Amino acid sequence: MHEGQARAYTNIALIKYWGKKNEELILPMNNSLSLTLDAFYTETSVSFSSQLQADTFVLDGKLQESAATAKVSRFLDLAREAAGTQLRATVKSTNFVPTAAGLASSASGMAALAAATNAALGLELSDSDLSRLARRGSGSACRSIFGGFVEWEQGEDDQTSLAHPVASDSFEDDLAMLFVLINDKQKDVSSRDGMRRTVATSAFYPGWLQSAPQDLATLKAAIAQKDFTTLGETTEANGLKMHATTLAAVPPFTYWSPQSLVAMDLVRSLRARGSECYFTMDAGPNVKVLCRRQDEAFIKAAFAEIFTPERLILAHAGPGIQYF
Repeated sequence: MHEGQARAYTNIALIKYWGKKNEELILPMNNSLSLTLDAFYTETSVSFSSQLQADTFVLDGKLQESAATAKVSRFLDLAREAAGTQLRATVKSTNFVPTAAGLASSASGMAALAAATNAALGLELSDSDLSRLARRGSGSACRSIFGGFVEWEQGEDDQTSLAHPVASDSFEDDLAMLFVLINDKQKDVSSRDGMRRTVATSAFYPGWLQSAPQDLATLKAAIAQKDFTTLGETTEANGLKMHATTLAAVPPFTYWSPQSLVAMDLVRSLRARGSECYFTMDAGPNVKVLCRRQDEAFIKAAFAEIFTPERLILAHAGPGIQYF
């Protein structure tokens, strides 16, 4: 029996990853930059045994069906190949997310699976190699290997596409992110299908690719200078540009819901009244509000006048992979 256990935290991209240039290797079309957060995480154990005839996958206490198990098995095959073994495994994974959050994260899930497998098979992968491996399960998982600000280099092949920490002189410790949970129903268009459709058909996608490197450079300069205003403005603008590409896809689609617009309007209103905050959204209706720690209580209270308490979750910068 070979067993490993690990915890990984989710991350939210400030400069978005949107679109793949290689589906099999999960190589992105542009570099992205994220902040790892402490509020949501996944704990995973992996046990390899000669007694097992097939891989099994248990998520949140429930044995998973063949499709989910097959995805985990394909990922484990990469590690088995590296270790030179054919042993099957039992994978047990728990997502620590608040009830009704609708935020079961593939990023934290696949990062935790990669790390637990690394430990179970004694691969002794470096964090860089672990980032490459996690990427093969879910693109954004490569960023959850590290804490704080993290950049994912798009690269050109399996070796050069990986994440690394961004030096920040602890700037992230001054920040907070309020999750405004709009909807926990399954999305009409998955992230994977949405990316594929946008890359293939959106008239706005070339503009996205053209502007992303400048957004990234501006954000990295803001981190280096601890410039919250530029960090926030760039984060908000980049997220809006990503979502704009979906409106020009064929057929068009959006991840926004009416309540998403309410949350975005409140951010603009708070800003106009002197409480500096900015929003970003991923491929779903939930809104994330970036602010300074000193303002988090006031901003959360403002949102609590519109959204119920269980829909508001405050997060701060989180750590990288943890083994236990």
